[in-house]
This record gives sequence, C-alpha cells and structure tokens, in this order.
Amino acid sequence: MGKVALAIHGGAGTIDRNRMTPELEREYRSGLEEALRAGWAILEKGGISLDAVEAAVCSLEDFPLFNAGRGSVFTHEGRQEMDACIMDGHDLRAGAVAFVKNIRNPIKLARLVMERTEHALLAGEGANQFAEQMGLKTEPDEYFFTEHRWLQLQEAMAANRVQLDHAAARPVGTVGAVACDTKGRLAAATSTGGMTNKKFGRVGDTALIGQGTYADDTCAVSCTGHGEFFMLGVTAYDVAARIKYGDLSLESAARESLYRLTSIGGEGGLIAVDPNGNIAMPFNSEGMYRGIVSHGMQPITEIY
Repeated sequence: MGKVALAIHGGAGTIDRNRMTPELEREYRSGLEEALRAGWAILEKGGISLDAVEAAVCSLEDFPLFNAGRGSVFTHEGRQEMDACIMDGHDLRAGAVAFVKNIRNPIKLARLVMERTEHALLAGEGANQFAEQMGLKTEPDEYFFTEHRWLQLQEAMAANRVQLDHAAARPVGTVGAVACDTKGRLAAATSTGGMTNKKFGRVGDTALIGQGTYADDTCAVSCTGHGEFFMLGVTAYDVAARIKYGDLSLESAARESLYRLTSIGGEGGLIAVDPNGNIAMPFNSEGMYRGIVSHGMQPITEIY
C-alpha cells in the first residue's frame, strides 16, 4: 500500500505579487485549505479517491474567487458556460460535461455521466437536460455573478480579445484535484468556467479526457492553463504514457510533459499523483494556486 495523498490546484498563470494584498492572499489560501480538508476528510477515513477528488473540487467550485462553478468567468454573451471532467483510474472510467449552464457543481454532473449513462461526454442543452432528470442542484444567474468577473468581461470586450481567466487584475483559474487512497487507487477531477469573453461554444481541455484530465493505474493528472495547448499536447495522458512506456518517475514524467507544453508555446501547470502517493506539481507560469496533504503531514498551500 502506498501513501495516501491529495493535491489540488486553483489555476496557474500571471500572478502579480504587487496586486496580491495580504487580505486577498489569505482568501485564496482559505479556499485551498477548505478544499484540502473536504477531500482529506474522506481519504483519512479510508474512503475512495474518486469521492475525495469530487469533494475537493466541489469545494473549489463553491468558492467565488476560483474560475469554476460560482466563480466562473463570463462568456461574450454575459453568461457562464462550464466544463468539468472526472476520471477513476482504478477501472478506467470517466465522465465529462461541456458548456453547461446554471449547474451549481458541474463536477457532480460529470460523475453522473460516468456512472449513470453509457457515454463519456455530454454537452450543452443535452447535458443540462440530463442534469434536470438526475435532480442535480441548479442556481439562478445571480448566483454566478461576481463583480470582478464582470469587470474582466468589460475589459476583454473593450480590447476585443478572449483572455485567460488569470490574465486580469484578479488572477484565478481552472480548479482540479488528484488523489491516491489507502488501496493505491487513483482519481482525477477538473472543473472550469473557461476563458473570459469566449465565443462560439468554445470548449477547452478540461472536459476532454486525456488532455486536461486523466487517471489510470500509473498516475492521476489535472491540468490548468491555456487549454488549446494542453489539447495539442494531450498533456494529461502524456504524463501517464511517459511513466508507462518510458519507465520514468512521476516527477520526471510531469516535468518532461510540461517542457513539451512549453516548447509548443503553452503556459500553465499540472498536478499529478502516483500509486505510492508521490506528488508532482510543475508549472511554467509565474504562479499556480496549489495545495497538498498526505499521511503524516499537515496541509500545505502555495501560490508562487
């Protein structure tokens, strides 16, 4: 049996220390710490990794400063379109949703896709109809309105650009979690609101299995950053492939995958865990909101 472990992230990108007040930093860290507690409460009682990553990501989705769930960025039309994916490495199952609306916790819907349908990915109105059939909790538009996200949209529209969620004054991003439980089983989960001012039903890497999210018996991976490049690099699966076929350690595989991402112009980071509870969290941006906890250690959160 390996070491029980949990890692989370709240996005990677340009994190300006000059704009990060002590009060705001405490807020971010409190959000990360709450998510770690939610996931760890399951793992330390012998619960499964799949439940732990879902709980951790739900906590991050409920926290308004991260770009997922309640804190999701605005599209060009002034709405939220959210993506999420969850994967169980123990039996190689996954579920994902893309551009869903008004779902309080998209990661819960992704798990329902995995467990209650024969599909792996549902999108748009069909995914929302499925959520209604399952009785999943929804929220009105007002629940998802945050002032700083609205200001980001106005800035992006004025400049006629689509921007990463962390490319404005309040740096935040895609959220995710990876875990190893007492039996060495692995799971990964990722959730996002995408890019500010996005148009035409854009979908990033988060909901695409093997690109932004992946788990098997070698590792579990959750990515964050400029999604188009993670799609081109098939980055989440690339980490697993380097371990499986290249006989690399988790740390080496994660860093080589990130180096490949950098070589094609991608920015961001990833978190990964293996069946022995080893954790890797490389990133090539100025910072990545992240946290870890494992057996015998206190929770740790980092930003820069």
